[in-house]
Amino acid sequence: MSQSATERFHLAPAPDGLQVVQNLLNTRAIDVYGLPDLIADGNAASTTWGMPLSDDDAATLRALRSDVEAAIAGEMAARPAVRVELVPDVDGTVRLSPTGTGADYIASRIWSEVLLAQRSDTWRRLKRCKNELCGSAFYDRSRNNSGVWHDVKTCGNVANLRASRARKRAKD
Repeated sequence: MSQSATERFHLAPAPDGLQVVQNLLNTRAIDVYGLPDLIADGNAASTTWGMPLSDDDAATLRALRSDVEAAIAGEMAARPAVRVELVPDVDGTVRLSPTGTGADYIASRIWSEVLLAQRSDTWRRLKRCKNELCGSAFYDRSRNNSGVWHDVKTCGNVANLRASRARKRAKD
């Protein structure tokens, strides 16, 4: 990815390859921040991923982004298989290697990183901001994995202030 979609939110990237997944999620348009969809069409997707991509590839990437969001929420429907290669190295270790071209390569890379994050138990820390107007993806570094806002000072403050006002109204 030539530019980091996550940098738009001034967030630290998730560790290892999970940052690629985080970046895919953060390509979504966020109207409240005036941020465009970075995979709205082939041109935008090509700029974002640093490779030639068509409008069809961009549509595939938007569907992939929705699938990954659903997977984070634990609500994903079964999807077609994605191809990867298992590559044994000379030292006996085996690594996943994404395959394909265009959107197929990106999907292969994304799902490979999801698998590795699930195996290393970091997947559960990749979250979407609870503020529905925001929804940016962040890596929860809290000790007890209890973070719900990508930034407590912005999204958290707004929600907490709204809840406080609602409680005050309920008392009156």
